Amino acid sequence: MLKLRNEIGDVIGCNFDPSNVMWQGVDPSVAIRELGDAIYHFHAKDCTEDEMNIAKNGRLDAKLYSQDIDRSWRFRTAGYGHDTLVWKDMISNLIMVGYDDVISIEHEDAMMTAKEGFEKAAEFLKSVIIFEKTEGLWWANKEDV
Repeated sequence: MLKLRNEIGDVIGCNFDPSNVMWQGVDPSVAIRELGDAIYHFHAKDCTEDEMNIAKNGRLDAKLYSQDIDRSWRFRTAGYGHDTLVWKDMISNLIMVGYDDVISIEHEDAMMTAKEGFEKAAEFLKSVIIFEKTEGLWWANKEDV
């Protein structure tokens, strides 16, 4: 993404989906910091990694989604793969790099219906998203800023 952007400028950006970097072993908050203002959209989708299957099949396991029990990773509803601390860190890093746009729920969790997955993701995300914008460093003295 960054190589392409360096060639053609900020006319291109990415749709950041943390689930796709998580199952590859990448820390999503580190990726958010690296991509910075190249993030044009954010998908709230989680995943789990199955360590027994990773040990047997590796991380780049391309089994069919219907073979859930044998896959090294699987998509999950936000909050069903990683805890609130991971998601709070992602949201905080999005704010730090200047992202101020939509957080879309992408639901591809084979263990939940579309309705239940959406409802659970929405409820979980309410607990990690920072909704109010600050008016600067309200607690600090001017000489500390």
